[in-house]
Amino acid sequence: MDAAAMVPVGMGLAAAGMAGAGIGIGLIFSKMIEAVARQPEAEATLAKYAWIGFALVETIALYALVIAFIIMGQG
Repeated sequence: MDAAAMVPVGMGLAAAGMAGAGIGIGLIFSKMIEAVARQPEAEATLAKYAWIGFALVETIALYALVIAFIIMGQG
């Protein structure tokens, strides 16, 4: 099998990591909204932790994008 033919497959698999990051970000903010609805006075603390979690999950998507570009360069 030709290795160049597998480049788009590898890029697609690497980009699939972005779907997981999207799900993770959705869960982070949905749970934050839920928690603020239950305890509004904790919003400042919750927002801080939500943004930290968002940044950590978003790095997964960026890593997936970088890997996809590296694979693209191999073809």
